[in-house]
This record gives sequence, C-alpha cells and structure tokens, in this order.
Amino acid sequence: MRLSYNATYMQISNILAAAAAIDVALTEIQAAQIAKYAALLSEWNARFNLTAITDEQAVLALHFIDSLTLLRVLPERSGLTLLDVGTGAGFPGLVLKIARPEMRVTVIDSTAKKITFCKEVIRVLKLSGVRALHMRSEEFAHVRSERARYDVVTARAVAALPTLVEYVLPFATIGGLCIAMKGGAAAEEAATAAAAIQILGGSLRSIEPITLPGMEDKRALVLIDKVAHTPMRYPRPAGAPRNSPLQ
Repeated sequence: MRLSYNATYMQISNILAAAAAIDVALTEIQAAQIAKYAALLSEWNARFNLTAITDEQAVLALHFIDSLTLLRVLPERSGLTLLDVGTGAGFPGLVLKIARPEMRVTVIDSTAKKITFCKEVIRVLKLSGVRALHMRSEEFAHVRSERARYDVVTARAVAALPTLVEYVLPFATIGGLCIAMKGGAAAEEAATAAAAIQILGGSLRSIEPITLPGMEDKRALVLIDKVAHTPMRYPRPAGAPRNSPLQ
C-alpha cells in the first residue's frame, strides 16, 4: 500500500544536529531523505504497527541516529556489500545505505509487512543498489549465492548473542565483519556466546560503547571478525538457534 507522507514530520536541521552530535556529517540531501523516511514510518506505523516508538525525538535518536553509530566501525573502502538481518523497518540497513550510498545493501526480515514497508522506502527515496527480501536468515544462509558473500553483516534487536551469531556469521566472507547492536549487557552476552562464535568461524574483535544524544541507557556494538568458514550445517533449521543456542 502506498501512502502519502508529511515531509515536515521531522526537521532537517534537527537531523543534521543529531548526526553531528555523534560526529557524523550528513549532507542536506541525506538529511532530507531521512526526514522522508521518518514521515513514511509515522504514517505506516499508524496502520501496520511497525515500531512501538512513536515520539519524534525518540524515533530520531533510537532508530536513525542509533543506526548511524555503525558508521564509526564500518570499513572505509568503497563498494562494500552489507546484509542487515532482521531489519524490521529498515534499521540499520537502509539508514546506512542513505549515509553510504556506494554500498550494496540487502535487508531481510521474516515479517512480510516490514519488508513491504522497506520496499516503499526504497521506492520513495529512489535508492539503488539495495534489496529488501522477505526471508528467514536460517533459510537464506543456505542459498549458495548468499552464503559467505557479505563484507559486513549487521543485526539489531534480533536475539541474544549466542543465538544471533548463528544467524549472521554464515553470511560473512572470510575477512568480513559482523556487527551486533546491543544494550548494556553486551559484555555478558559476548562471554556467553564465546563458544558459539568460535564454532561458527568468528573471533570477537571488540565491544564498542555507544552513547546516543539525550539518552542515558547504555549501548554497545559487538564486533566479530569472520576468520574461518562456517560449517555447512549452520545455521540449523528455524527455531533451533533460539531454542538451543550453541555452547
């Protein structure tokens, strides 16, 4: 369903200022794209319940600026391929595409209405070099052309880290990077996931603390390097990684 949107929902100046607060320099064109994105999210959310966050400032901070924090750890080289697993309404994948338009981005989610929304964002913003697919990661990772393909794999609010690594590491190429967006318990989750990370061909690089402007809750980016091939039996069928995490 295509809906009109209120392009003044979020002010461009507010977007530029919030990005600058985390040392991200957006162009006015990029900020205008984010404003359109936010307006679409507001209108679609009233009908399709895409996110529980509805306050404008919270939407800016907790969705858009939170997504932009990944720019500090993304490799600088051009032509990166990025996969966002469990993208929801496109966070962080589509926001990173706006900020780094040269990247080739794929976003996947198991909920059809969320991917329909992502496709509408792509259409309205005229984004190229980006795919939005209605897929479960457990199935998509066994598509030969998608496995071990991506330079960067991201995930936000998808699952606890011992489960999440089974969703993301099979997609990363050797030498690639997986980034898990986590809360204050990131270090504890990483310790619990240590065995799973090793089994799946990963190596914990670091845990980077993140602070969002005006927000007091603790956040972190868990960075995992892909150093060896993931055994072909992983990920296991749907439900298994969540019900029985690797130990």
